[in-house]
Amino acid sequence: MHLYDLWFILIALLWVGYFFLEGFDFGIGVLTQTMARNDKERRVLINTIAPVWDGNEVWVIAAAGATFAAFPDWYATLFSGFYIPLLIIVLCLIARGVSFEYRAKRDDPRWQRSWEQVTFWTSAILPFLWGVVFANMVQGIAIARNKSYVGTPGELFDGYAVLGGFATLVLCTCHGAIFAALKTDGEIRQRARKLVPVLGAASLLLLLAFLLWTQVNSGNGQSLGVMIVAFAALLVALFFNRIGREGWAFTFSALTVVSTFAMLFLTLFPEVMPSTLNPAWSLTVANASSASYTLTVMTIVAAIFAPLIILYQSWTYWVFSKRIAVHHIPAGH
Repeated sequence: MHLYDLWFILIALLWVGYFFLEGFDFGIGVLTQTMARNDKERRVLINTIAPVWDGNEVWVIAAAGATFAAFPDWYATLFSGFYIPLLIIVLCLIARGVSFEYRAKRDDPRWQRSWEQVTFWTSAILPFLWGVVFANMVQGIAIARNKSYVGTPGELFDGYAVLGGFATLVLCTCHGAIFAALKTDGEIRQRARKLVPVLGAASLLLLLAFLLWTQVNSGNGQSLGVMIVAFAALLVALFFNRIGREGWAFTFSALTVVSTFAMLFLTLFPEVMPSTLNPAWSLTVANASSASYTLTVMTIVAAIFAPLIILYQSWTYWVFSKRIAVHHIPAGH
């Protein structure tokens, strides 16, 4: 195996890990306005992700940084061609983080409601736009001979890409509802469990359409197998949610998210961004990668520090593993 093949796999793992972890806190952000009924319930939901949301975002920083270092041409074409959606994503990530930190800075209902709206809208926009970005990477965009994007921003929002955006949004919301049932107690836990079948059914329909479309367009035997795993895992997650086994429900919900995005990377390889103008102009792991020496140094650094980061983040989840209920929330700030 070439080092550029290894780094494609590592970058895929970083993105898959990002959507697994950030996916449920996107879902929690959406549920703060769609499931929570009062201020205390919104605070309960926010507190389920308060210790971990910023750690989850480290994965996207690592994925973008690894892409820049290992595949500079991929990074350049991606961030220039998708400039507008990625700019909106960056602004939403900033605003979302600020909303978590600033919401409780003033004991003013209007102030708090404003920041809660920021949390909700950014949590909904982000998974939608990520879905659009990854759908376009899979189906291909107008890449010229010089590896630059020559299409228009509107071309990035065709039917397939929009379907991918909505499928990602609903899947993350379902993943968040299962996480809410796992991390909360009392009435809000029961409400989350009742919401999961509705979100699960919507996720199943949207994923069925999006992943089948993907498989027909650019799939292979491996992607077909992973797609089947994604559908089966979602059905199993819904079953465990129904019988009140939230831990197993979350495990299989996570497997659904992981399998969904793993399938997208399997359909890509060995390309990283197909060209719709000429297949010879597509970016591949070979023609978009850095020099062998750069990849060697990156591999050594990643082998040392990646396990430490994973251990630390796992320990954080263990420390904050207890359930939260409304009676744990104090009356005032």
